[in-house]
Amino acid sequence: MQDKKKKKKTTKGDDGTKAVKVLWILFGSFLAFIVLFFFCVAKGAFGVMPTFEELENPQTNLATQIISCDGKVLGSYFVENRSNVVYSDLSPYLPQALISIEDERFEKHSGIDSKSLFRVAFGVMTGNKKGGGSTITQQLAKNLFPRDENLSTVRLVIRKFQEWITAVKLEYNYSKEEIVAMYLNTVAFGHNAYGIRSAAKTFFDKDPKSLNIEESALMAGVVNAPTRFSPVRNPDRALGRRNLVLKAMQKNGYLSPEQYDSISQIPIDMSHFGVMDHNTGQATYFREYLRKELTEWAKTHLRADGRPYNIYRDGLKIYTTIDSRMQRYAEEAVKEFVGGSLQPSFFKHWEGRKNAPFSLNDKDKIDNIMETSMKRSDRYRALKNAGMPLDSIKVVFDTPVEMTVFSWDGPIDTVMTPMDSIRYYKWFLQASLVSIETHTGHVKAYVGGIDYRFFKYDHVTQAQRQVGSTFKPFLYSLAMQEGEYTPCTKIPNIPYNIQLEDGKFWSPRNAGGKHVNEEVTLKYALAQSNNWISAYLMNRFGPQAVITMARRMGVESHIDPVPAICLGVCDLKLIEMVGAMSTFANQGVYIKPMYITKIEDKNGNVVERFAPEESEAMSEVTAYKMVELMKGVVQSGTGGRLRYMYKLNNPIAGKTGTTQNQSDGYFMGITPDLTTGVWVGAEDRSVHFRSTELGQGSRTALPIWGLYMQKVYADKSLNVSKGDFPKPTAPGVDLNFNCEKDEIDYDAVEYIDSF
Repeated sequence: MQDKKKKKKTTKGDDGTKAVKVLWILFGSFLAFIVLFFFCVAKGAFGVMPTFEELENPQTNLATQIISCDGKVLGSYFVENRSNVVYSDLSPYLPQALISIEDERFEKHSGIDSKSLFRVAFGVMTGNKKGGGSTITQQLAKNLFPRDENLSTVRLVIRKFQEWITAVKLEYNYSKEEIVAMYLNTVAFGHNAYGIRSAAKTFFDKDPKSLNIEESALMAGVVNAPTRFSPVRNPDRALGRRNLVLKAMQKNGYLSPEQYDSISQIPIDMSHFGVMDHNTGQATYFREYLRKELTEWAKTHLRADGRPYNIYRDGLKIYTTIDSRMQRYAEEAVKEFVGGSLQPSFFKHWEGRKNAPFSLNDKDKIDNIMETSMKRSDRYRALKNAGMPLDSIKVVFDTPVEMTVFSWDGPIDTVMTPMDSIRYYKWFLQASLVSIETHTGHVKAYVGGIDYRFFKYDHVTQAQRQVGSTFKPFLYSLAMQEGEYTPCTKIPNIPYNIQLEDGKFWSPRNAGGKHVNEEVTLKYALAQSNNWISAYLMNRFGPQAVITMARRMGVESHIDPVPAICLGVCDLKLIEMVGAMSTFANQGVYIKPMYITKIEDKNGNVVERFAPEESEAMSEVTAYKMVELMKGVVQSGTGGRLRYMYKLNNPIAGKTGTTQNQSDGYFMGITPDLTTGVWVGAEDRSVHFRSTELGQGSRTALPIWGLYMQKVYADKSLNVSKGDFPKPTAPGVDLNFNCEKDEIDYDAVEYIDSF
């Protein structure tokens, strides 16, 4: 009996041992399965995993940045407006805010926070889920290697495990600081801002390093739900979210209770908010010009993988010659004069006039202009491409619709027909300015129009307009190059006839009646923009020689070899004219205008450096003679307003220009350091002032130049000289050109007769 009991007891012990063994086997199998599962996931058995190289170089869409010579970001080209930062670029409050609200044990875990996972699992089981379990590193893994939109539950679970493994890899390969910076580079903040650099610029017009505590807290809070917590769309929710982040910062010891109480009362300041896109910001016309140039450049420049660069995705850095301060002064000068003075004067000038703002009396011609403008519009092209016939398109253009139109006081939301909007825009005068550093050819400021959002046409590098008397320096340069002529050479001030190829004669008319039938110096003639003396010189040298001189000074546009070019009837680009004029201050050496100094890839490696293209256009002596000639324009001629209105009494060489019917006004101003040209006119040449007194270049373009240079000189950080032009060393050559006492004629105007 005892033996049976013993036997039974032994059997029971064996069963227990077997059960324990089974449990251990099951547990071991489970562990082995987990290990095998994670191994398979890591090896890509359930889907491709990022390699170490991909972790080192994640394929995010990085915006190409346009950077000024003084280190400011002018704008970007992007699919996603994203530019990377490193940890040292961040405000110290940003990591504190981010860690406090998103992952308060960030410094303690290695990519996966087990405590958070258990909290989430318990919440799921009890139906009381509070907070997510993803760490900053896991979120970074998800951002770097986004999930597919439509995953099944099984695939979603596998994808989650893949993100865990990727997070561990990230923790192994990067420091905590690098992970924070990478995360802030990858998140979306709403309003077309991807990454903290773009977000700081968009929301506060700041660099990430300059963000204060409350701004950092807002940025950390927005990433959770950019639309829900947008300070623009939902300011109350954004304020609550920001203060929640501040409370979390207090809880984690980054803020004292007193600091929290104080800062949480500060309202959100969105006064500097501005969505960054291709239509806004600084140097919009320049950025568009550069975009086209860089698109062509990218086709012939290859990345390390052999594919062409993509300016919208590859995160290039384009270091330009533009100075953001000078660009701002140029844009301000255009707005201040055209918007504040010239445009109101133009409105008043045409008020109540029939057919305004057109100077035409022929209704058919006006209708033709309007229809041509209609066919150039984006709306017309879209309807045409959709197969709509012309009659139906015209009905659309005569149907009122809601639209936003330009005004100098800001955009106006209104209702009008597209055809009326075309007529409305015809009223606005345009202006362009380009400023070049004389001795380097670097373009420092570039204004292609009055507002790129509404007027896309670039009047610096696209437009070709008659240049008027600004062409005369080419003719005078040719004369100065011949040893017999100097600024003090005297020519009879009488009408001159030039015989044309068909045997007829051409003679320009002249403005003003002073010193008629007397001898005048070339310096006086250029200062007063005397057409008779220009005709004399043209008859002496011929059109082709003048064109050759213009070519040597960088003018590439077509010029008809006719005598009337001495009055500027040819259509040229403003950039050509300014580049050519800078030759005079650069001792006769032409430098092709230069926009870019270097291009770097996203890792900071230099892809290409750019050097100036130079050529000798004339001798130093000839260039100096021309400077002395053009000084007379400002000292006693059509540019005299610079002295008595703008108090610019330093040495300035210049030339005004006015074209037929006052359709175009110009001023070219040259100083030892800067050559700057300004053009003013309407989109259509039939829209202009009715009198030369109001429409001449000295009244429309020169004031913009004066305002711009006032601002440039006032900024001492630019170090732009007010000194005189250097005199060349020329033994045996008299370079003192004090021809006569200059007679100031503030009423001098220019006149160009049609040819």
